[in-house]
Amino acid sequence: MAAVAVLACLSSGVQGFVSPAPKAASTTTSLKDATGWDNFCIETEDNRSSLRTSPELARRFRRTVYTHDDWKKHRQQDRFVIYLGSMFSSGVFENSKDEILTVTGIALFTCLYNALVGGYTDLAGVAHSAPLPGPQVIGLPAQAFSLTGSSLGLLLTFRANASYKRWDEARKNWGMNINHTRDLVRMANCYYDRDVDPETRQEDLNHVALCTWAFVRAMKRHLSPEEEDEFAFQLELREKLPRDQAEMIIAAAHRPNRALQDLSFAIDQLPMHFVRKNEVHQAVTIFEDNLGSSERLLTSPVPLFYSRHTARFISVWLFLMPLGLYNEFSGSWNHLALVPTCFLIAVFMFGIEELATQLEEPFTILPMQAFCDKIYNWCMEIMSWSPGDNGRQMKPIKPEHQYFHNPKVEA
Repeated sequence: MAAVAVLACLSSGVQGFVSPAPKAASTTTSLKDATGWDNFCIETEDNRSSLRTSPELARRFRRTVYTHDDWKKHRQQDRFVIYLGSMFSSGVFENSKDEILTVTGIALFTCLYNALVGGYTDLAGVAHSAPLPGPQVIGLPAQAFSLTGSSLGLLLTFRANASYKRWDEARKNWGMNINHTRDLVRMANCYYDRDVDPETRQEDLNHVALCTWAFVRAMKRHLSPEEEDEFAFQLELREKLPRDQAEMIIAAAHRPNRALQDLSFAIDQLPMHFVRKNEVHQAVTIFEDNLGSSERLLTSPVPLFYSRHTARFISVWLFLMPLGLYNEFSGSWNHLALVPTCFLIAVFMFGIEELATQLEEPFTILPMQAFCDKIYNWCMEIMSWSPGDNGRQMKPIKPEHQYFHNPKVEA
């Protein structure tokens, strides 16, 4: 089937959305201590039932941040055994189970019905006439599925690729946030005038670092479900920010915008030349672009008529597939090989559509909290550094460059 063939090329781009498991002491890998390739690795007796009845809860365990140890396990030779062993406990299967079992039931019904109206063979290999003569054997020409399979494959390929691109864009937005938060605090630290007393300098720079973190944390909350993140968001802001600033952000109608405004005010108050301030402000503009891009992804899904038509197409195609394949399994005992074959095809075909649906909204499978925590740690560390603390004496400022360090001095 052409549609099944696209599974191999699609799967390679979506194996990274999982949660790293605790590091095992042993070098051998099992379904319980494997690295975080799928949510089966974090299932326990306590959470298995809740994860399988709540797909939204399971998404929280696909927020992967890989380490070198995870990549080693990801490339290990027995990974195919791990993947196959977890096939029927994976989130993709659980979310598509009803449709898969429906296809399997239709295949089983087709075999039983045709045996009743067309005859069957017993276990001894003896052929028997139909117990219910009269009705005709049901079936469809396999050519109909051959003609439409390529069209379904194209629909699924576009659907999966479009969803993956959305995930990729969201991840790149957060990658830009990570890069430019570090860039912003680095420039603020470097460009800060040297003739300011150390305590004022540290206070100003810490304020810029906190405002920078407050933006990405507000953006994370803006892109997360309220029931998952609101309490933690308010708690973190009140712990890290001055009380009035935290309350202003929490009360704002658009919290990331308020946090960006605070960051702009903090940068504008830094004692440095306006040319250097403008360079620092460029990072704030990039934050605004990343925020707008992420809001577009959150509020604008793949066109619904496309998604719905694809879902209808694959459902009808797979529900009728047992009728088209029935005659192809005449060599098996009473055509019963049709049942497991249809089951596996349904697993992989519905799995492609399920992957696309899970990827389409990327933010609840991105490790945004981990990003925010790292940004906070990195920003505060960078702001703790000062000129000359590495043991290398800072050279005096040249007279021709003095203007950039103290705008009050005429060039």
